[in-house]
Amino acid sequence: MIFVENQGITDPHLNLALEEYIVRNFSAENDYLLFYINEPSIIIGKNQITIEEVNQDYIDNNNIHVVRRVSGGGAVYHDFGNLNFSFITNHDITQMHNFKKFTEPVIKVLNDLGLDAELKGRNDILVGEKKISGTAQFSTGKRMISHGTLLYNTDLGEVANALNVKPSKLESKGHKSVRSRVANISEFLKEPLSIEEFRALLLKGLFSESEDFETYRLTDEEWKAVHKLKEEKYDTWKWNYGRAPKFNIQNNKRFSVGEIDVRIFVEKGLIKEVNIFGDFFGRDSVEELEKLLIGIPYDKPSIEKALKDVDVNNYFGAFEKEELVDLIINF
Repeated sequence: MIFVENQGITDPHLNLALEEYIVRNFSAENDYLLFYINEPSIIIGKNQITIEEVNQDYIDNNNIHVVRRVSGGGAVYHDFGNLNFSFITNHDITQMHNFKKFTEPVIKVLNDLGLDAELKGRNDILVGEKKISGTAQFSTGKRMISHGTLLYNTDLGEVANALNVKPSKLESKGHKSVRSRVANISEFLKEPLSIEEFRALLLKGLFSESEDFETYRLTDEEWKAVHKLKEEKYDTWKWNYGRAPKFNIQNNKRFSVGEIDVRIFVEKGLIKEVNIFGDFFGRDSVEELEKLLIGIPYDKPSIEKALKDVDVNNYFGAFEKEELVDLIINF
């Protein structure tokens, strides 16, 4: 595995562009590790409705970035006390939605630092009942990203201030607030460390079996391409906020794979527009699924027929097709 140096960049738009550039353009002969720290920002999951996830007045008044990532899952808050890691590897269908392989080496380093950390739930690393990390994945079909956040010394008060957390998510966690169930890694350390020192220890631990690991620095031409991707995608309103549908039917429910929220616009009995949102993880884009439903009658037999040959696991993870049909038609 090769470590990619990001030159200390803290712009979340540029860091997410760099991550996508690596997965789409770097050699498939190697695996890569990327670390980055972002300025105060909210990172939105690919399938979420931005305006329903953020406290817009608060983030406007406090100059907090809002950027959508390419992976699924829920919205997260980043600041200078949050260290982000990203493994870029060849696509492996057995590892999609399986976060154990990619969190194990991180958890081992945390354990070596004295934390009783373990992977729990879908994709979280916890110490006791406190969440210190969340992870997500994205696949191009050939290469994949498995990335996560590490709450090291984050301003946890800002998590609740900047995020407009849905009641359904609070209920599913069985807690009164997000703040009550998250914690910083620094709280559990016996000796205080700066985030830079923690980053160095984590990097050393992840490469403990390689005495002389390789560090890669992008060329000027590669950086030029990363900046171009940032400007054309990650800086745009269309990417970060654009998915805000017209609808007259909304059905949502929390499943084991996460929350699924279906917005449908029906006119004269036919589905004219459909959008599927949520914090689920999937290999394929739900936009492919949405297209299959456009123009058909809004009834159960028509929806079942349209989805007859679809493997919904590719879009949501381990999930039954019947559950999706019932959600769409609200049975």
